[in-house]
Amino acid sequence: MQLVREALQQCCEPGAPTDALLAAAGIDPARWACNDARVSAAAYGRLWRLLARRLDDEFFGMNPRRLKCGSLAFLCRSSMAQETLEAALASALAFLSLMLDAMSARLVRQQGLAEIVLHEGDAPPRRAFTYFTYWMIVHGAACWLSGRRIPILAVDLRCPAPAFCDDYRVMFSENLRFDQPRTRMIVSADCLDLPVRRSEAELAHFLAQAPTNILVKYRDPQSLASRIRNDLRQLPAEQWPLAEALAQRLHMSTSTLRRRLAEEGQTYQGLKDGVRKELAIGWLAEPQLGFAEIAERLGFADVSSFYKAFRKWCGSNPGHYRSLILDATD
Repeated sequence: MQLVREALQQCCEPGAPTDALLAAAGIDPARWACNDARVSAAAYGRLWRLLARRLDDEFFGMNPRRLKCGSLAFLCRSSMAQETLEAALASALAFLSLMLDAMSARLVRQQGLAEIVLHEGDAPPRRAFTYFTYWMIVHGAACWLSGRRIPILAVDLRCPAPAFCDDYRVMFSENLRFDQPRTRMIVSADCLDLPVRRSEAELAHFLAQAPTNILVKYRDPQSLASRIRNDLRQLPAEQWPLAEALAQRLHMSTSTLRRRLAEEGQTYQGLKDGVRKELAIGWLAEPQLGFAEIAERLGFADVSSFYKAFRKWCGSNPGHYRSLILDATD
């Protein structure tokens, strides 16, 4: 519900009645004041569309120049004419740079990593919701154009951290850093070589479901995989249980554990690798931690094993990633 209030902050006059608008989106107005209230992605998507039609603006009125209705469709149609995701993203960012004042974006490729950097000059930082809405559009379009989910390695933002970040971490990445010199999103560079093969029929289907289909990663926080991830995060890597011990702890057989995870498209080894990657990226942003210490924390036998695993996860060695994430120049 806090994100609902964020969406309405610049769309509606203070004190304006919102009950009818919320009801039309399928959101219970009686829960408006409850910070812990949840709304479905579908309801939030309907609210986005209602506000866009009311304002003729697909960016919640957060830019002096409106991002008029049809902008997302134009962005996708022009980008899908490109051969690779790199060219498609360059096209999409060029369009958004024209439409959104003082939010000029540039795609930079450096060895195994790529970053999309927002250049805002000396303008004051925008609120977190504005940046995340921008990333939602860019990342959602990129995933659709490439036909796959593109993992986000990290997101830096110039603004202070908002009071709530949990949903943002689910939507984008566990690795969010605030009060940074610039706003940027970092991904593996190999995704830029993905081919773009989308038809007009696929575009029509995508737009019919947007923006609900780009809001979240559809990760169920109550799923078995999510519970295991959360448990692993609470333990040092050397204390992570073997599959047999984990199954016993969860009061199920090892075969049942494997089957349940397979039904969610996961494996226990994949979950462990995912948590290791998440922790590694976070620790590499702390310059006082040496590579040997990080490798030990992650449960690797030596630094070379850590290097090999990190290159597999991110397409880059840890040193290059650290130099990029700690680079404060604009």
